[in-house]
Amino acid sequence: MSIKFRKYDVATDFKLVGDFLNENYQPDNRDGNFPQPAWEYMHSHPMLDETSLDRIGIWEDAGKIVAVAHYESTLGESFYETHPKYAQLKPEMLAYAEKYLYGKTPEGKTYLKAFVSDFDKEFVKLVKSQGYKMETDHRLHRPVTKLELNQSLPPASLPDGFALKSLEGENDPAKIELALWRGFDGTGKPPWDLIEGNKKKQSVPSFRKDLNMIMVAPDGNYVAYAGTWFESVNKYAYIEPVCTDPDYRRRGFASTAIFEGVRRCKELGATVAYVGSTQPLYQSMGFKLLFTNHCWIKYFD
Repeated sequence: MSIKFRKYDVATDFKLVGDFLNENYQPDNRDGNFPQPAWEYMHSHPMLDETSLDRIGIWEDAGKIVAVAHYESTLGESFYETHPKYAQLKPEMLAYAEKYLYGKTPEGKTYLKAFVSDFDKEFVKLVKSQGYKMETDHRLHRPVTKLELNQSLPPASLPDGFALKSLEGENDPAKIELALWRGFDGTGKPPWDLIEGNKKKQSVPSFRKDLNMIMVAPDGNYVAYAGTWFESVNKYAYIEPVCTDPDYRRRGFASTAIFEGVRRCKELGATVAYVGSTQPLYQSMGFKLLFTNHCWIKYFD
C-alpha cells in the first residue's frame, strides 16, 4: 500500500468521490457509506458551507480514492466513507476530523460529532476510547430504512382539486423553496434566495425533474414535496427530501408523492428504495430499519 492524503477539490473530486461511493456500495447499504445521491444532495443544498469544502480529506492508494472524511452541511459534524479493505484508516480519519472538521458552540466551545454505523463495532469502540459520548437527542441519529420494490405500489388517490405532478410538468422555484421551508417547519422567509437556492438544488448531475414530485393545492401552491433519486449503477432509489406544509399534514400527500417517485424509479430498474428516517410515515409505507448511524459527540478543552 502507498497511502497518500490530500485535501478535497470540489472541481475535480466531486465526481471521483461519487464514483468511489458507487463502486463500494453493498446491498442494504452495508458498506455504511453515504449513498452516492446523498453526496450530490449535500452539494446541492443552499445551506452547505461551501467555504470549508477544502477541509474535506481524501486518502488514496496508488491514485485511487480509498477513504473520505467530510462534513455534510456545516463544520462540527463528520462522516467517514471507506473502501472495505481500508478500515484501518479510521483512527487517522477521526484524528483528521478532530483537527480540521470541528465546530464551535455559540459559547465558543469546540466539539465534533462523529456519525458511526451501529454495526461498525470497531469504529464504535474507537470513538468510545477517544472520549466520545452518544448524543442523547435521538433526532440527531441517522437511521437507514429500506423498501423492497418486488411488490405492487399503491396508485395515487387524490382529493378533488389537488394534483400530483413532477417538476418536469411544473417547476416554480419560489413555490418549491417555500414548500420546503414551511414543510421543514421554517418560520418567516427562507434564509436564502428562493430562485437561486432552487437552481442550485437542481444543478447536480443526478437530479431528475421527472422523479421529484409535488402536490399542488387548488390555489396553486405546492403543499408537499418528495424528492427521489435513481442510482443507475446499483439500481436503487434514494428519497430526499420529503416534507408537507403544516396546514396539509395527515392527509396522505407525502406518501402519495413518495410512492409515485419510487414507482418511477422501479420502472427504471430500481429494486429497493432507501430513506434516512424511521418516522411513522415510512413505517406505514413498509420501510424496514437496516441500521442506524449514531451521532457520537466530544467536547474539547
